[in-house]
Amino acid sequence: MQNEEGQKIVGRFFEALYDLKARKVIRGKQTFTRKYGINNRNFWLLEQDKSRDILQLEWIAHLVNDFGVSAEWILTGKGYMFKAKRRIKSEI
Repeated sequence: MQNEEGQKIVGRFFEALYDLKARKVIRGKQTFTRKYGINNRNFWLLEQDKSRDILQLEWIAHLVNDFGVSAEWILTGKGYMFKAKRRIKSEI
């Protein structure tokens, strides 16, 4: 079970994903999970209950490396959601 800080990280992970979807950078959660080989059921369970200990570090790495999400922001909540002067890759 995730502690309070872990649940905040999970929340920011999904917040970034929702933002990317709203901006039409990604089509949706299913497209994201399919592209990176993420189990849809685990993804859905974590979205529903952020206290579950399911989040994989590589899921965060995909947001950081491929979409310019700030690692500092996603891990600490400090700073901006996106890295400065980093272009977001096109839709997956």
